Amino acid sequence: MSLPKFASSSQSFHTELKRRISAYFEEVGTSQTGNYNLFIKAVILMASFVFVYIHLVFFTPNAFWAIVESVLLGGLVAAIGFNVMHDGAHGSFSKYKWVNSLAAFSLNILGGNSFMWNMKHNVVHHAYTNVDGIDDDIDIQPWMRMSETQKKYRLHRYQHLYFWFFYCILYIFWIFLLDYQKYFKSKVGAMPLKKMSLTDHFVFWGFKLFHAFLFIGLPIYKVGFENWLISFIIFTCVAGFVLSMVFQLAHTVEHTAFPVANVETGKLEDEWAIHQIKTTANFATNNPVVSWLVGGLNFQIEHHLFPKISHVHYPAISKIIRQACQEYGLVYIEYPRVRYAVASHVAFLKEMGRK
Repeated sequence: MSLPKFASSSQSFHTELKRRISAYFEEVGTSQTGNYNLFIKAVILMASFVFVYIHLVFFTPNAFWAIVESVLLGGLVAAIGFNVMHDGAHGSFSKYKWVNSLAAFSLNILGGNSFMWNMKHNVVHHAYTNVDGIDDDIDIQPWMRMSETQKKYRLHRYQHLYFWFFYCILYIFWIFLLDYQKYFKSKVGAMPLKKMSLTDHFVFWGFKLFHAFLFIGLPIYKVGFENWLISFIIFTCVAGFVLSMVFQLAHTVEHTAFPVANVETGKLEDEWAIHQIKTTANFATNNPVVSWLVGGLNFQIEHHLFPKISHVHYPAISKIIRQACQEYGLVYIEYPRVRYAVASHVAFLKEMGRK
């Protein structure tokens, strides 16, 4: 499909936002990338992951602790994805390019592929958020309906009840199916992949094999098939559910928009920055524990407007963006508690299944 174009404006909201954010960083005299707090958090998360993995695989705890550690391992995978990989992939983890590449590369060790993620997330999702037919994040068809423009099936009437199952299996599908679909089709949804180099192909297959050895072959050899299977299911379901919920709460809630391009002009109604404001929501931004764990992805508005700014700066720049939205008459969508955002997501799924 042809890609829609964003509207242009003589008084660009995005230009004004960039001016204000730039002035803020000049005033405080700090880099827009991560700081020592982020680096310390990254070390804590990575070290915790290695410790739990080693204890679970090589020291074989009893059933109770094996379950607890499997849950914890799933949470750590999600946390590393939110805090380390995500900032690294956007080039906001560090001012050094090689450090960002290393942080982003953590995804390959955890079973995904950084090349595919860059195309799916950085290129497609961030450019065309909530645009059906382009944004691969809202394409869960035919199992779930995430937009009014998507075909509705009878089973969608119950998607607000069964969504948790598909969210739980996201991680398994991602690493064992979806990456391969993109690889062999050379497309992310309707968008063609950019050409992969020989190194890209080597990394794809090499680390898929390494992940299979690390999370399947070696654990089965050490603890046996049944113990591995139970632990693997728990670990991947926790990771999948947490990853899914955090990203879904940002875009598929009651108040976010799903813009459609004008059929004749091929243009979307708003300029890019306003499009991001209308299609994105924040949640629990006053909860420091949530912000720490999800890598600032509860500040999704700030992230979508300024993806190359590290999440450690989102609380500060959110005040500037909120004020600008008020001046321009834009609704700054935010849910004060996680449970309110979850309730809104469930209500959204129910509406999409019956509307």
